[in-house]
Amino acid sequence: MRLTNFSDYALRVLMYAATHKDRLITIEETAEVYDISRTHLMKVANQLTRAGYLKAVRGRSGGLALAKRPERINLGDVLRITEPDFALVECFTKDNRCVITPRCRLRGVLHEALAAFTGTLDRYTLADLILRPKDFGLQPAT
Repeated sequence: MRLTNFSDYALRVLMYAATHKDRLITIEETAEVYDISRTHLMKVANQLTRAGYLKAVRGRSGGLALAKRPERINLGDVLRITEPDFALVECFTKDNRCVITPRCRLRGVLHEALAAFTGTLDRYTLADLILRPKDFGLQPAT
């Protein structure tokens, strides 16, 4: 199983915002710190804002900040809003055409594995991931 880059970037943006809780962060600095696309981060930030995890401040000195305390941002919940689906195999999809699905035992095993994966993430919050500003290497000018 592999998470999408979108989910990975969402978690990274939240981690960066949590680390800099004393100020607003910008898409530009976050893209520079992680060396990832500014355009892609804009999409990530928009979804996180719509979902209530980030708040956006418009204007010349605007930026992003956490909309909730890190302890209230559950990692499993973040992934549920950023991942398009958790269809590990064809039989997890609505378009399943696998002929052995009614008798297959793999489906149950994979459902159990997925439940363990999401269950683990549900036990953690953003507060468990907070780093120090210097852990990010680059430190943008304030």
